[in-house]
Amino acid sequence: MGVYSGITALVTGASKGLGEAYARELARRGARLVLVARSGEALRRIAGEIREEYGAEVETEALDLAAGDGVYRLIAELDRRGRTVDLLVNNAGAGTVGPFLDSAAERHVASVELNIVALTRLTHALGGRMAARGSGGIVNVASTAAFQPMPYQAAYAATKAFVLSFTEALAEELRGSGVRVMAAHPGAVATGFFENTTATMNPAFTDRPERVAARTLDAYAKGAVNAYPGRASMRATTWAARFLPRGAVTRATGRLNRTLGHHRARDLDAPAAPAQPWR
Repeated sequence: MGVYSGITALVTGASKGLGEAYARELARRGARLVLVARSGEALRRIAGEIREEYGAEVETEALDLAAGDGVYRLIAELDRRGRTVDLLVNNAGAGTVGPFLDSAAERHVASVELNIVALTRLTHALGGRMAARGSGGIVNVASTAAFQPMPYQAAYAATKAFVLSFTEALAEELRGSGVRVMAAHPGAVATGFFENTTATMNPAFTDRPERVAARTLDAYAKGAVNAYPGRASMRATTWAARFLPRGAVTRATGRLNRTLGHHRARDLDAPAAPAQPWR
């Protein structure tokens, strides 16, 4: 279907949530898939379901992109298989909810390694090949969190701000090269982001991953540099962040997150931060 028919798309973080939705929607539109995530079992299940439903060609690769050599191992495996990637969907991401100092530093560093470092390495590796042949595309999944500081999701929002700035700059650098680059800002999505924390999200702000994936791919097909595929209420926050004083936006975001209980949130599967001498 359109720009996706017959291409090879690589989707990271494809074992669940929005990444799984991207994989299914790309297959529905006629793409061949390379799915990447840490969970090999989940990838094999999803790949089997996609093959059965859409008759699509699906390959999987289970590895941790945030590991020091993760991206390089993936590139080596693609080369071994002789795969040329036409569309890269940098969807893999992670974040911590709650007061910054209440989580171990390594939890925040891990989100930086995945959301920024791995994304940058993979974009450089595959983007360079796309530019050399004069065709291809990259979709970097950012967030509406990219547009303002977010108390109680401080590190996560900062990583997404990097993705926004990086993507817009790269899109301009590659304009006219045959390689398209787009950032997607979906807002709150029912993906299980909070499932291992005590935090919650208001369903009124939350969208279905299937709809977000479809809208993202529609926007990419139209040549957008930024896509806002989530609920209108979440899109509105990105415009408010542009025109209102930054301090006021940060305070308002902090108040909203406190009403959602994020100031008391903690990760259920991670140790608390070690006690600090000033606390």
